[in-house]
Amino acid sequence: MENALPVGKLPPALLRKIIDRSPRFDDRLVLGPGVGLDCGVVDMGDRYLILKVDPITFVTDDIGWYAVNIAANDIATTGAKPVWMMISALFPEGKTDEALVSRVTDQLAQSCAELGITLANAHTEITHDLDRPILTCSLIGEVAKDRLILPTGARPGDEILLTKGIPIEGTAILANEFPDRLAGKLTEAEIAEARAYSRNPGIGVTRDARIAVGAGKITAMHDPTEGGLAAALWELSEAARCAVEIDLTAIPVSDVSRKILAVFGLNPLNTIASGALLMTVDPADSAAVLSALNEAGIAAAKIGRVLDETGTVSVRAGARGTELPRPDADEIAGVFSTDSGLPPGSNSDSF
Repeated sequence: MENALPVGKLPPALLRKIIDRSPRFDDRLVLGPGVGLDCGVVDMGDRYLILKVDPITFVTDDIGWYAVNIAANDIATTGAKPVWMMISALFPEGKTDEALVSRVTDQLAQSCAELGITLANAHTEITHDLDRPILTCSLIGEVAKDRLILPTGARPGDEILLTKGIPIEGTAILANEFPDRLAGKLTEAEIAEARAYSRNPGIGVTRDARIAVGAGKITAMHDPTEGGLAAALWELSEAARCAVEIDLTAIPVSDVSRKILAVFGLNPLNTIASGALLMTVDPADSAAVLSALNEAGIAAAKIGRVLDETGTVSVRAGARGTELPRPDADEIAGVFSTDSGLPPGSNSDSF
């Protein structure tokens, strides 16, 4: 199809047009849809409700675990606790049996139990023309009014911290979906380590967020997903209406992640990165937050700062201040879409 959009999130310019046309009839909506705004916020008088919806489209193994934890990550970035879940589960025609349905729903139940989430509503069906299950998870959380953290809260002078490293989710997906392509290029132990990345170091950031909020003044938090850390930094910059500066050498990337991404020719910055928590912190509290995370066994690093350039939206890297390209799509999409016309790794240079 001529002018077909690439796999992944809609381009930001198109997304803004859609958002500008979105209906709004209830004044209790505090925060609605926007680029880099992952959750809706509704004023319930004595507290805020936090609303989040996310699909899981890349993963087949452990898809129920991913669905709950990915949505819970975004709830956590507001300082809230996830409470209720709604799920829509679409299974492929001709490839679904009771065992598959049971496996996925058991994953959902276990993940909800681990996070104290109640199932409020669900829809399941066998769907024509799918080649794998697709789950769409909606979560509703609650937070006290004085504990709310918004992505718009980053301020000039704030320091930018990142937990764990990148790209945890991308590493796990590639190792689980394409082990044959990794055989002979990585050891069996390395492939096994990468396949377990969804659990260790883990794609969840609810604990990261709780510890960080308890240790200091967190002004904004963001969960890097599609488009990786580069997209998340652009979204953070846009939400704050400030430029941000990052140190590429400070961004943690494990050896096994680098090896796997090299096989597929993918840039760590532009590869789906759930499992890392991006946050802006009052500079007076930055050391305390880093210390609390490290003492809890969560690796964390300072990777940059918010610049005092209100109204300027850009991400600059290194001492030269070179602008970091904003990804058009997540690079992992090129691995799944053989007819996409986008060779993996073509968006930007590796670092």
